[in-house]
Amino acid sequence: MSSAPIAAEQDLGSTITLLEPGDGSGLVRRTVLPGGLRVLTEAMPAVRSAAFGISATTGSRDEDDAHAGAAHFLEHLLFKGTERRDAMRISALLDSVGADHNAYTTKEQTTYHAKVLDRDLPLAIDVVSDMVANSVLDPGEVETERGVILEEIAMYEDEPGDLVDDVFAAHVYAGSPLGRPILGTNDTIGALPRERILEQYREAYRPAELIVSAAGNLDHDEVVAAVRTAFSERLAAAGEDRPAGPRVGGAPVEVTPGTALLSRETEQAHLLLGCEGMPRTDERRYALRVLSAALGGGMSSRLFQEVRERRGLAYAVHSYHSAYADTGLFQVYAGCLPEKIDEVLGVCREELANVAASGITEEELARAKGQLKGTWVLATEGTEARMARLTGHELGYRRHVSLDDDLAAFDAVTLDDVAAVAADLLKRPQALAVIGPYEEGRVF
Repeated sequence: MSSAPIAAEQDLGSTITLLEPGDGSGLVRRTVLPGGLRVLTEAMPAVRSAAFGISATTGSRDEDDAHAGAAHFLEHLLFKGTERRDAMRISALLDSVGADHNAYTTKEQTTYHAKVLDRDLPLAIDVVSDMVANSVLDPGEVETERGVILEEIAMYEDEPGDLVDDVFAAHVYAGSPLGRPILGTNDTIGALPRERILEQYREAYRPAELIVSAAGNLDHDEVVAAVRTAFSERLAAAGEDRPAGPRVGGAPVEVTPGTALLSRETEQAHLLLGCEGMPRTDERRYALRVLSAALGGGMSSRLFQEVRERRGLAYAVHSYHSAYADTGLFQVYAGCLPEKIDEVLGVCREELANVAASGITEEELARAKGQLKGTWVLATEGTEARMARLTGHELGYRRHVSLDDDLAAFDAVTLDDVAAVAADLLKRPQALAVIGPYEEGRVF
């Protein structure tokens, strides 16, 4: 684990080492440029690719109700032209080197990224940085993308297995920005003026609010030099600004139990059963991951065995935890024929109650640890994953940890740790979201 200071405490113009190579990570370094822009890299000399990304430290939870969807709207628009390049030129340059490029918005960040051959990293840095630093937000493109986003909302609402997440969040986090859909709504997107999107761009994309990350076969100093050049005007205007601190803690977020039903004539019923979870920095987070894996993390998990294998009640059933700076949600998803929903819910509730009362077995503990460690390593072997990991640590934690640190933390989890988390978490008031062909007022 790194003992280095957070970026906000690092001297402007300095470079420090966050993680040494040989502990499951490559050499990880961070430079904080004058103006507050931070640049992180992880050297992976054995690969032939490099991933580059720029993240704004704000997401959909930072919007007000009237402008819900602004962060995601802006994400679309940054691909639509800069002072130097139009949208076609941006796409053509990245396509010409076979780049895997995209962007995404979450509740707490917005990220633009490209993965290229190592020799093409300077091009990726130039193009992605130009998009983020010099977008023009052309009024015509605003209207075009407004239509595209409304289509995206319609597409999303036709996918009940995904939409049930939003139904659950809207109910559980009623009155909180966390309860709003990332895409916004037809009403907010239809009414969102270019001036508000431009305001979002100017406020949320200042150098001090950005995180630049790269991983792969690269040279840290060369990446820093390229980023410094691409952001030269922005950095000069930023003066002595310092990087924003990590997004940690905050006031408690109120959670609403009970049931939310979206009545639709679907072939399957889609349900989310859950409760308040933990913030992402909670010291019990590794035990929570082990608990989730044992309950619904794979084909040998309790819920999969009881719901699907033994009873044939559902095709898909799994559990997961969504963590934010100040709160979290533990959830169980299942999709089943509408007439089976009561039995599915009964089995899920019974298994959650059993684990809350008695914990898990030694065999389940060992299997869950093995599954987590295996998937953890496999999921972080690529350069894109390593780039995203740098961003995640920088945005949401006060320290960077190596892959080996994570694996050791999983190894250290005991049966008592899991039992204590289960007894706390799984006895909390539950909430339920359902999408299916049911009448309003039906009791589940």
